[in-house]
Amino acid sequence: MTNYKLRNYADGNLFNDTGWLLSDPSYNKPSLIRAIYEKKQLDVGDNSLGIYKFSDWLPINRTLEGSSATVTYKSKKLASKLGLGNLLISFSGYWPEIGANMTTCSFKETEAYSVCARLEQNHPGVMVVASAGNTARAFAKVCSENNIPLLLVVPEDNLDALWFNKMPSDCVKLICTPKGSDYFDAIDLSNKICKSALFFEEGGARNVARRDGMATTVLSAAAFSGQIPDYYFQAIGSGTGTIAAWEANLRLIEDGRFGNRKMVLLPSQNEPFTPMYDAWMAGSRDITYINEDDARENALKIAAKVLSNRRPPYGVPGGLFDAISDTGGSIEKATNSEMESSLSLFEECEGIDIHPAAGVALAGMIKSLESGKALKDSLLMLNITGGGEKRFKNDFNLVSLKPHKVLSNHSELSEIVKEAEILFD
Repeated sequence: MTNYKLRNYADGNLFNDTGWLLSDPSYNKPSLIRAIYEKKQLDVGDNSLGIYKFSDWLPINRTLEGSSATVTYKSKKLASKLGLGNLLISFSGYWPEIGANMTTCSFKETEAYSVCARLEQNHPGVMVVASAGNTARAFAKVCSENNIPLLLVVPEDNLDALWFNKMPSDCVKLICTPKGSDYFDAIDLSNKICKSALFFEEGGARNVARRDGMATTVLSAAAFSGQIPDYYFQAIGSGTGTIAAWEANLRLIEDGRFGNRKMVLLPSQNEPFTPMYDAWMAGSRDITYINEDDARENALKIAAKVLSNRRPPYGVPGGLFDAISDTGGSIEKATNSEMESSLSLFEECEGIDIHPAAGVALAGMIKSLESGKALKDSLLMLNITGGGEKRFKNDFNLVSLKPHKVLSNHSELSEIVKEAEILFD
């Protein structure tokens, strides 16, 4: 439905999307690819279209029912509490009073509705999605409602994130990595499952539909305010959402009606798991772990479990290092305690609960303002990537998705493939 081509960030090669491409087939090194849309000026559709009101800049072949777009508004109480004159809050979650109706309470719905709409009807095989929780919930909802075969791979310790107001259909299956494993273990297992011809990987940050779905948060803010914000704040686990924000910013500049500024990107990580913060502060494009066991242990200590990616797209061409470098940004960090304080502050001021990751973003924004990395009199965009969960759980009776298999990523490849294939016999 949308006319676009794909461009290799590393060498600028422009090529057609011949299918489920996650990289440039003519390039043998790592590099993100981008969607280059034929339509350079964005026409925002009616709110009834949900996320597809931004379909001009989504790489999709169809639209799906049930989506909801991010809602941006100008903060009054929180802004006043922090001494800010121009704070935009882009809220993705469940808050019916402002028109936010994401029933998974997370901006991961923006990814799922975009990725699944990139899939052509009756695409062969089973899509595999590894997740720390919120992404799995979003893809389960979208695939279940649209009869798209899906295999989720989630750490068993994150099962409490797989709640729904109705049980996903049988086209959705769940494999868990054992207790004590983390998100990277789930990613590793999903990659091994995709060695089978039955399965294909969703692609994560490499999937242009995932990033451009996330990018609609910035399109929401720009459409609301009529201009590109000065500063952008978000919590990061993989950094994919911040990369998407950068790409949306560049498209808005090319549009010509929203100004020509590049938002200063100031994402935050949750201490003590801060591999991207550590690499950035060291001036390094590469993330290195002195001890993998320590990294796994730190990933399990953070309260915002969804921010625990040990192999993020940080140094890859077109990744987070390039995004922050291009915009003159930096990376902040926030402790569990600082995050908890921010959760309370937001609910007290704005009247709705938010997810721990969003609390990390707010804590990081406050620290960036206090340190002078961001200026208080500027136009600030705070990306609240999840909220309204307490409200939703109060309004609905919930069910939980249980694993069909618990399987270690250290098992023999043949066993992994066999156990996964059995689920879809």
